[in-house]
Amino acid sequence: MHVLAIEDDREAAAFLRRGLEEAGHVVDVALDGDSGLELALSNSYDVLVVDRMLPKLDGLSVVAGMRQAGVQSPVLILSALGQVDDRVAGLRAGGDDYLVKPYALRELLARLEALVRRTSPEQANTRLQVADLVLDRLSRRVSRAGESLQLQPREFRLLEYLMQHAGQVVTRTMLLENVWGYHFDPQTNVIDVHVSRLRAKLDRGFEPPLLHTVRGAGYRLGPSD
Repeated sequence: MHVLAIEDDREAAAFLRRGLEEAGHVVDVALDGDSGLELALSNSYDVLVVDRMLPKLDGLSVVAGMRQAGVQSPVLILSALGQVDDRVAGLRAGGDDYLVKPYALRELLARLEALVRRTSPEQANTRLQVADLVLDRLSRRVSRAGESLQLQPREFRLLEYLMQHAGQVVTRTMLLENVWGYHFDPQTNVIDVHVSRLRAKLDRGFEPPLLHTVRGAGYRLGPSD
């Protein structure tokens, strides 16, 4: 998932970013309502986490502004305000779910995954398969020819993206934006390193090879033509 977290408390934002990234997701963070709304209107996100009490523009106004502009990405509102009227106000402003602070990160992750499943036909398909390679989004398990493969969170997200685009050439720019959340080239070999590690896990000891480098273009997942 590509997540936008709008949270003005820097420690809370760092905790949220770390937890989401460790779960294999790409995260952008905004520390106030104005910049959060700007990001929400200028980028495409699978889901947003919006704190209710924000500087410059409060969270409910951010959500209302998104909806008025036609942005339909699901929103989870975070707030220390937990009375029934508070939750109702959040949902009526355009939020899809409401979680009261303090919260358990595990519950927040489960709620985000549920929101994305309900609103995205693509994400509703929780099982991806290419040849004998299978990825289960719910259990976060990967297997090839029935043998379980142990992937790190970033490797899982990389494979998920490649499987979503199986048979297509996926460029470095596409991977930087959709797997790492970079909108610029960091001038590192981070993609090459992760692809090499992933290829070793996917193809070593299996036939045919599935992860291919397309010289001068990018990478392609699938059996050779």
